[in-house]
Amino acid sequence: MRAVAVREFGAEPELVEVPDPVPGPGEVLVRVDYASLNPFDWQSADGLLEGRVPHVFPLVMGTDFAGRVDAVGAGTERFRIGDPVFGQASRPPIGAGSYAEYVTMPQDSVISAVPPGLSLESAAMLPTAGMTAAQILENAAIRECESLLVIGATGGVGTALTQLAAARDVRVLAAVRGEEKHRMGALGAAVTIDTTSADLATAVRDVCPEGVDALVDLVSADPDSFAAGAALVRAGGVALSTRSAAGQAPVQAGIETVDFELAASSELLDILAVAAAKGALKPPIDAEVPLEKAPRAIAKSRAGGARGKTVFVI
Repeated sequence: MRAVAVREFGAEPELVEVPDPVPGPGEVLVRVDYASLNPFDWQSADGLLEGRVPHVFPLVMGTDFAGRVDAVGAGTERFRIGDPVFGQASRPPIGAGSYAEYVTMPQDSVISAVPPGLSLESAAMLPTAGMTAAQILENAAIRECESLLVIGATGGVGTALTQLAAARDVRVLAAVRGEEKHRMGALGAAVTIDTTSADLATAVRDVCPEGVDALVDLVSADPDSFAAGAALVRAGGVALSTRSAAGQAPVQAGIETVDFELAASSELLDILAVAAAKGALKPPIDAEVPLEKAPRAIAKSRAGGARGKTVFVI
């Protein structure tokens, strides 16, 4: 089958031919129609988890997917051949990812049925970004906040978080790079700040003089950069990082810091799928790309400045 893979950590992604996977007992074989791009995909191909979990090479990249069940292994009862499904292919060993024509998944892993009213393309954009946004919002301090500053708001997680938070009447301040006022406003952001033309601290203080209730920083890997955003949080508020920058950041006393880690589940996928099918969550597409052009799209993701989700058409 065709797949996009790297031959070693840090190598350039390339389109390759690898053997078709075969479903084992309790597994399903999914014919992938769409796979969506997440920064984690190229970060893990660069060795993000080297030494922590096993890997196989060539390492087929990708986590999120949607498609139809093509075959089932012995003892598989949850799905039938032809069922539309979506999920997150993140089980070890890393290297059997979703940037491929087929992927195998245990029936009791992070995989769910695509409900009526939700397209396979939209379903493929939900797993990692949607589950991350939903769990961030369920964090106790985030859930109870009235104002939320999101740094890196235009990517998959940021756009999902903006929609889910706005649906709960949270006032979202979206920090972006470039003019995104109208698009982010349509997603529910009350304020959009272009950090390439305005000072973030000044703009936030103009809107929330006492500081925001919560910060979610989706882009800052450097503790000092994270701390600069956390300085805009009021005393008693919370500052959360998805890049593991909070734990070592020099944040002022009185601010709770959180290094977020996703706890994925098929139950959470079901909740997101229902919300998306009803139109309450609309993952915005930045680009629709054929699989053979995935390496170019991955390079663009590395450069930053995501505007919604990139979807690979398999």
